[in-house]
Amino acid sequence: MSFGFPWGLLALGALVPLVAAYFLRRRQKPVVVSALFLWRRPSPRAEAGPRFERFTREASLLLEALAVVAAALFLADVRWGDSARARHLVLVVDGSLSMSARGPDGVTVLEQVRREAAKRVASEAATRVTVLASGGAPRMLAGPEAEPSRALAALESFQALGADHDPMPTLIWAQELAGAERRVAFFTDVPPESEALVPASVRWTALGTARPNVALVSAQRRDEGSTATVTLRVAGFGDGLEDVEVRVRALPGPGAKEGTEKVERVRLPGEGTATLRLTFQGAGDVEVSLPDDALLEDGRVRLPPAPARPIAVALAAGLGRTEQAALERFLAVSPEVARGAGGSEAELLLGPPGTDARVTVGAGGKPRTFLGPFFSEKGHPLLDDVQLSGVRWTAGDNPPGKPLVSAGDAVLVSEEEGGRIHLNVDLARSNVQRVSAWPVLLSNVVRQARRAREGFPRRQLLLGEPLPVVTLSGARYTLVGPGTRRPVFGAGEVSLSPPSEPGTYVLERDGDAVDAAQVLALDARESDLRGRGSVDLPARETGTDDAPSDGAGRARWPLVLLLAALLADFYLTRREPANTGGR
Repeated sequence: MSFGFPWGLLALGALVPLVAAYFLRRRQKPVVVSALFLWRRPSPRAEAGPRFERFTREASLLLEALAVVAAALFLADVRWGDSARARHLVLVVDGSLSMSARGPDGVTVLEQVRREAAKRVASEAATRVTVLASGGAPRMLAGPEAEPSRALAALESFQALGADHDPMPTLIWAQELAGAERRVAFFTDVPPESEALVPASVRWTALGTARPNVALVSAQRRDEGSTATVTLRVAGFGDGLEDVEVRVRALPGPGAKEGTEKVERVRLPGEGTATLRLTFQGAGDVEVSLPDDALLEDGRVRLPPAPARPIAVALAAGLGRTEQAALERFLAVSPEVARGAGGSEAELLLGPPGTDARVTVGAGGKPRTFLGPFFSEKGHPLLDDVQLSGVRWTAGDNPPGKPLVSAGDAVLVSEEEGGRIHLNVDLARSNVQRVSAWPVLLSNVVRQARRAREGFPRRQLLLGEPLPVVTLSGARYTLVGPGTRRPVFGAGEVSLSPPSEPGTYVLERDGDAVDAAQVLALDARESDLRGRGSVDLPARETGTDDAPSDGAGRARWPLVLLLAALLADFYLTRREPANTGGR
């Protein structure tokens, strides 16, 4: 049970004079009469003055008290069952990183939203509250239809750290949850581009402030041996040039006694970025910080070690002497490969035709030499930047698979369905290995092998970027990160939806950690605070329960009870008892 207008219960005060009227009697003057038979109901009691007496009309008093109670319940707008939950308010909070920006008074926009949300719940007299956070993947913070105290407590623990996004899908979801009442309040820090784009039942409240800001918009780290290279990009979102002090601190890594701290000053234009590249020896985690400004979160980055993982390449037995030498020369100078021991330990096995090598190099059958024209499969990543002009190519019998490079009816490069590559070339009679096409082609082969490696192809990502991952068939994978644990479906290259929060995300295979990636709290669109502002746009369309609390929207049964009690009391008091006086 709930009351839409609790002040209506004050009408119960009418019970006091009603009960007092039944207990008190007023003083009357004595009257002399000649006989008592003229009085239908003579009272044997003396009327001496005002005093409490036992009353004799209990039924009438109970009916009149019932009428007073019914009137009070009607005025208080009593609600039972489903009608008691009619005051349902849906709060939508912008989950973007810019909601953590501080105003001139040092209070974040999110803290202002918490205060305003509490006031809105009280003003709407909401008995049930649902709280949603907008984002690339909208989520429910409290509800559906939670108690107001629990909903506001969930909002207190919420942190806005998401990427820039469109809030409309979340607002549509909020309208569906609000139902016919259509009480939806959206809190953000930016006014809408057009009021016509705001759903009619949504009250749009922006609490932001336009302020200048300096932010990190990109941060990458790469480790090669004991050397860590950190590349930073700093942007200024303000008016005019500005000198910014960038502080980079490398914590001591394994075997290092102490860390290293470097301070660099960069000059930022009002509409531009500056790039900074630093190297450290024997570094553990690297912390990057900018001076405090309106948005602290985009000026703090922590980069853990990201060692380069070269591809383990092995050469199978049986290669021709020319093919062996050409491959050895490439592997000796390529920084992206490491010589493997062969067999199952090698991630990329190069061998002659007829073996189970992932890449076969050689030609069998009657040789044929081609000087062009060469026809290549456009857009295939294996052929990126491979220029075959001026190449003399000697090939043998056509290999199996889909042709990637051909000359006439001869297939020079092919790819089987499982990703196996065949290079149909006799290097002893060709000049391919002596032109730029050869190292470029092999580099593309290595890159394809790296893309097929289990784990994350990229170790550092920005907010809002999809999360690429490579999985193997026949295994169960799980992505574990801040506030999330979800299965990964698919085999090979899989693109997961952008994470909703920054932090460390770990890929697990059958419960064991395989690889980890960092999602950094950096988004240039969120760091630009110049377009933020304040506005309060009321909803253009509301539900029926938003009407003033008059009799039209109240429960009818208290009125029926009131009328029934009055009619019963009238019937009871108008009855005249049988004449018992006289004889």
